[in-house]
This record gives sequence, structure tokens and C-alpha cells, in this order.
Amino acid sequence: MMMNDGFKQEEIDQLKAECEDEGQSFVLVEDEEDFDDESEFAHFQFVGMHEGKEVIYDALLSTLSLHHSSLLYEEAEKKVVKIYKDFVPFEERVEGVKVNEEAEQMIEELIEEMEDEETIKVSEFVEIELDFEYGIGLDIALNVEEITVEVIEDFIKNFNAGTVKLDKTLYSFKHGFEDED
Repeated sequence: MMMNDGFKQEEIDQLKAECEDEGQSFVLVEDEEDFDDESEFAHFQFVGMHEGKEVIYDALLSTLSLHHSSLLYEEAEKKVVKIYKDFVPFEERVEGVKVNEEAEQMIEELIEEMEDEETIKVSEFVEIELDFEYGIGLDIALNVEEITVEVIEDFIKNFNAGTVKLDKTLYSFKHGFEDED
């Protein structure tokens, strides 16, 4: 098995030093893509324990509402791809690709319909990805209004103490896609 750098002591010590400099128990990871929904999403790293040893956790934390939106969008896209053969899913778009306006309109309508019918319901989760390129990956969705330093600090404290309590209630959100451009 290849050595995962997120398990190396020098990497862990370096992250601890960066956390100390920041005065927090984590450091934000500046993602390549500029992400404008800062308050609904955070990518951060922190030191925690795994099988009795320190390790770096690489975490993606989103609001439950944002997670719900992504699932709605994915579901709507799946339906639209079947109808419009020239539709290019958002993830696969390259610069200069012509956007099919009719398909985009249909996605919005499908999303509104699914919201009204509460087709998709979500609950809080923490997924742990041990087979990760750097440290241990965490994918987290919490039912909070926004992702703040306090929310991240609380999560890390509870995660490291083994006391994370997830709300298993199923939620559905209404997002209202007025004009977001």
C-alpha cells in the first residue's frame, strides 16, 4: 500500500502549526475553483485520531440545504439528459459550450416541481472515506443556516471526542430560483 501523506508525522506537525498560527483547530483549504457560496460550504483540514494514531482529516462540509439542492439538480439533470440529446451536464461543461436554454429552463421547472412535491428528502450525515489520496476524507452535511468558524470548530470538537450527534430527521427545502445571475 502506498503511504498516504496525510498519515505522515511531519505533515501532521505542519498542519498543527498552521492551525496554531490561525488560532483554530482547522485550516481552510483554498479550492482551485472560486466558490461563491462560502457560507454554505467549507473545505478544511484538521488533525484527529484514527485507530489510535493522529491523522489529517480532509473535510467537505456543506449545509443540508446545499446538499438538498445538489441532489435536486442532479436528479433534474438526469431527466433532462434523456430528453435533450445535446444537453451537456454542468460538471462536464467546458468553456464556450453552447448552453441549451430550453433544457436549462426544464431543469428549473423540474427542480421546482420536485421541491413542491418534496420528492427528495435529506438528513444530516458524515461519510468517512478511508481510501483517500490525502489523510482521511470526510463528507459532511449539517442542518445549519450557514457554515461558520463556530460550526466547524463544534464539529471538529465533537468528531474528535466521538460525540457527533446527527439529526436523522428527513428534510426537504424550498430554494426558490428567482434570477440568481
